[in-house]
Amino acid sequence: MLIDSHCHLSFPELAGQIDDVLARMAAADVVGALNVCVTLEEFPRVRALAERHPQIWCSVGVHPDYVPEGSRGERGIEEPTVERLVELADHPRVVAIGETGLDYYRLKEPLDWQRSRFRTHIRAAKIAGKPLIIHCRAAADDTLRLLREEGADEVGGVMHCFTESWEVARAALDLDFYVSFSGIVSFKSATALQEVARRVPLDRLLIETDAPYLAPVPHRGEVNEPAYVGHVAARIDELRGLEANTVATVSASNFMKLFNAL
Repeated sequence: MLIDSHCHLSFPELAGQIDDVLARMAAADVVGALNVCVTLEEFPRVRALAERHPQIWCSVGVHPDYVPEGSRGERGIEEPTVERLVELADHPRVVAIGETGLDYYRLKEPLDWQRSRFRTHIRAAKIAGKPLIIHCRAAADDTLRLLREEGADEVGGVMHCFTESWEVARAALDLDFYVSFSGIVSFKSATALQEVARRVPLDRLLIETDAPYLAPVPHRGEVNEPAYVGHVAARIDELRGLEANTVATVSASNFMKLFNAL
């Protein structure tokens, strides 16, 4: 039994073929997937998919890559407030707040708006009583600092698509967060990340596709989908010298515990 803890089924690459995606999930023994929201404009589609399909759960949040209205002269998106996020999270199929966090790789300073938005999500998660889905790229120090300052350990969550060092993973674990590995862990070049995958405690480990991106070996370069998450589990089994399906079983149990998914 497998669960994909992070994918984007509402993105154009997959949205037009949901029935086929779900059929391939079933054939691969993937019993569930968390469809992650990246803008409030997208949320109605994300929620509707979870309402229609019992094997799909969803989140609500605004990704740090999306600039606010008027920022840098770009056309922005609706900026979330604590109240709005809490309101939208009050739904049985919404199991998390996010995708939220910090990304200093794609965007450059000043990014005060990004840090402020991150704090908004953490505060909403604490009120809603739902875990956080954290995006962190080239921003580990500030990500951990804001999580600590805002008391994110009260609700916990997951460091999604983890690519940082063991030291960062250890700090996240200390904040009662889980660590999720994507198809990157199957890449031949990802030796440092593979070492982290060997060390994260099994009871705090999740797996994901981040579909439609980052397809694992042997599908690298293809459009990713939840049916491929078993390759992530199998690679971590191999790295840790575990029996087949150990990571699949343990990570599915971890998912249900973290997200209280019913």
